[in-house]
Amino acid sequence: MAQMKRTVIVASAMVALTACAPAGYDGANPGAAEPVAVAAAEPTASAEPEASAAPEAPVADAPPANVDLTEQLIGKNVARMGKVVTDQDGWILYRFDKDTADPPASNCVDKCAEVWPPALTDGNPQLTGVSDDKVGSVTRQDGTRQLTVGGWPVYRYIGDKKPGQWKGQAVGGTWFVVQPDGKKNLSCLPKGTPKAVAPPADSGSNDAGGSGYSY
Repeated sequence: MAQMKRTVIVASAMVALTACAPAGYDGANPGAAEPVAVAAAEPTASAEPEASAAPEAPVADAPPANVDLTEQLIGKNVARMGKVVTDQDGWILYRFDKDTADPPASNCVDKCAEVWPPALTDGNPQLTGVSDDKVGSVTRQDGTRQLTVGGWPVYRYIGDKKPGQWKGQAVGGTWFVVQPDGKKNLSCLPKGTPKAVAPPADSGSNDAGGSGYSY
């Protein structure tokens, strides 16, 4: 009695997703292409081409690998200034009068954001001395997420040369140290209206003299 041989050809395909994902994110994903259980094929069944699964789009809110995240928000009292919010490294954070809190929106972009780096987040900051109901985030124009306190987007200032300084206080009459409730800290107001420092020289800006921006 002649034996019938049944041959099952299994084709496997690898979908390369890492090329379109930020470095450090969406690496090898063993669950992306799970083996499919193959039922016993009928001897006369013809092999029909299967529709290949379309690759999934990269996760939109995964922060790029080269973005410095603010991992902690710390509310505390400091000498003379009083109530402030700092990041995990002790840098004091600020809010901008030209932003909005309801709804939250950041209007500090381009050269402004080079001087006032936004406090970016992956959505899980550790909070100390800041109520969690005061903390949120807003999506910026470039797709990154910025922390908000009391609805106000918060920033560092490159004019502060070491943690604990507040040289950004009242710069342009629009920048103020932020309190843990999101309100302006109006302590230690300088005489006159300080100007912001110029954007970094290596930023590609032609505005090395510090003019041409209105913040």
